[in-house]
Amino acid sequence: MNEPVVYLNDGFVPASEAHLNIYDLGIVLGATVTEMTRTFGHAPFRLEEHVRRLLRSCKYAGFELDTDHDGLVERTRSLIETNCRLIGPEQDLGVVHFVTPGENQIYAGSAGKPVRLSPTLCIHSFPLPFTVWRPFFEQGVHVVTPSIRHVPPQCVDPKTKNRSRLHYWLADRQTQSVDPSATSLLLDLDGNLTECSGANFVVVENDTIYTPTSRNILEGVSLVTLRELAPDLGLDWVEKDLQPYDAVNADEAWLTSTPYCLAPCTRINNTPIGDGKPGPLFARVMEAWGRSVGMDILAQMRNVD
Repeated sequence: MNEPVVYLNDGFVPASEAHLNIYDLGIVLGATVTEMTRTFGHAPFRLEEHVRRLLRSCKYAGFELDTDHDGLVERTRSLIETNCRLIGPEQDLGVVHFVTPGENQIYAGSAGKPVRLSPTLCIHSFPLPFTVWRPFFEQGVHVVTPSIRHVPPQCVDPKTKNRSRLHYWLADRQTQSVDPSATSLLLDLDGNLTECSGANFVVVENDTIYTPTSRNILEGVSLVTLRELAPDLGLDWVEKDLQPYDAVNADEAWLTSTPYCLAPCTRINNTPIGDGKPGPLFARVMEAWGRSVGMDILAQMRNVD
C-alpha cells in the first residue's frame, strides 16, 4: 500500500477511504474528544499516557467505547508501524485519536440512512511538518492575548481535551490581525493566563518555572515532561495564577506542545520578554529533553522538512 492507513470504527482502511458521515455528532455539535501523540525515531512518545487521558475524556463526556486501553494502544502501534514505512528515517509522525458520540439519530434517520449510535473512533497520522514550527526556534513565538476568553472550567472541565474550539478560531482571527504569525494566549474571565491552542504556557524567573493553575488548563503530556526534567536542571516548579504582567517581566517564557516539545516565547502583545531572544535556560532544557528521547530535537526542527 502506497498511502497511509487510518483506523476508523471497525478496522484499518486506506486514508483515501476514511470518511465521516455528515450526520456525525462530531460535526453536528462539535462533540469530540481527542489526543495527539508524536514519534521520536518512529517510536511513540508516552503513548500510554495519551491513551489513558483519551479514555478519561471519553468517560467524562459519556462516550462508551467498545475497546479498552490495551486495545487502543495495540491498534495505534500497528498504525504507526505501517505508516512509518512511508516516511524517511529522519521524519516522524503525529498520531491523532478522536472520538465522537456517533451519529445524530434524527438527521440520519430522516435521510433514510442507517444510524451509527455507538461512538465514532478514529486514529490517523501525518508526517510532522517541522517547517511550520521552525520560525518558533529562529526568532521565538509572539503571543497575543485577544479579547476572546478561555472557556470557564464551570462549563467544560479543561482536563478534557476536546475539539469544541470555535472560541479559539475567533481568538486567532483577532490575534492574527495584530501579527499574522502570532499565537493566541487566552485569559480567563478574571484576566489570568491560561493556555494557547494546542500548547501550555509557562514563565521562568529566578530559576523557577511558573505555570497557570491546573484548574484553568489542560495539563499537557509535554508540560508533565517539562516538570519531570526540571529538578535535574536545578529548576523549581510553582503552580499559581499568572497575569500578562508576569510574562512581561519574566526572564523567559515557553510553550510546551506535543509536536515541538518546547518553544521559546520572546514577545507578548508586542512587548519583549527578557531580551526578546530565546534564552539560555531554553537551550538547556531542550538538550535535556533530547537526551531523554535519544534525539537532537532542535536539529530535527531546523533541518527536516
